[in-house]
Amino acid sequence: HSNSSPKKALAASLRLWRLRSSWIFRCPVASRLSSGASAGSGQQPQLEKLTSTRQLDGIRHIILNNPKKRNALSLSMLKCLRDDILHDMESKALRVIIISAEGPVFSAGHDLKELSFEQDTKYLRDVFETCAEVMTLLQKLPVPVIAKVNGLATAAGCQLVASCDIAVASEKSRFATPGVNIGLFCSTPAVAVGRALPRKVALEMLFTGEPISAHDALLHGLLSRVVPEDKLEEETMKIACKICETSRSVVALGKATFYRQMALDLDAAYRMTSQIMVDNLTLKDGQEGIEAFIQKRKPVWSHTVDRACK
Repeated sequence: HSNSSPKKALAASLRLWRLRSSWIFRCPVASRLSSGASAGSGQQPQLEKLTSTRQLDGIRHIILNNPKKRNALSLSMLKCLRDDILHDMESKALRVIIISAEGPVFSAGHDLKELSFEQDTKYLRDVFETCAEVMTLLQKLPVPVIAKVNGLATAAGCQLVASCDIAVASEKSRFATPGVNIGLFCSTPAVAVGRALPRKVALEMLFTGEPISAHDALLHGLLSRVVPEDKLEEETMKIACKICETSRSVVALGKATFYRQMALDLDAAYRMTSQIMVDNLTLKDGQEGIEAFIQKRKPVWSHTVDRACK
């Protein structure tokens, strides 16, 4: 049945989100009793807020909020980011996610103190597996994710930028994978960076650890656009607001299809996407968009995967 394909594509991605039902806007994983507070002392727990979140008009802003530690992607930060992303993901009110950061550093990558010899291998594995989960999750979401970068993004921070669907950066931003200089090659950042950049550019970054400018990052495909710092918010919001004018269900189907076809050879990609185009036309919003165009009016989207009653 032609209606089953888009529904199956979206349902597969949503299974993960349905498993994650618990949520608070300040990540519970990062909330810890301060070391000085003892039982019965009357002191209130000190909350370590590693991310902050706000949502308005379909746009969710997730802000890395640990500038004193250069917004390091510690295990707690990664879990906060994951929960921020997954919160109420099935809601039709959510259309776009923007990830940004407080302070002059977007993210300096993993917290090296967590990677010391004092930690056992199980903990280290948890750090890298959680990071990989977050990075791959970004491309499985039904809504576009935009990185808004205003500063330095290194190692796993650069990986985060490369993993987002769209990336907008200020002219002062720089990007690097400097792990080789401290004896820890950026192998996991290389997965995302190596897929966003030409191989030789990625390998030069990985072998030397030298940063590249925002304009070079744009030239080689790591970024979507580079803007003056005072225009960063405006230009990022322009993209987000434009996405909000479209059908959530059509964008979700299109995003999932894009990443699927990129892994196929040319003939297989065309076979798969040709069928998806047919499936897209069976959606209510597929027909609504065409009818609105013909009638010269704005479409009224349902944002569902319901089939057109025709």
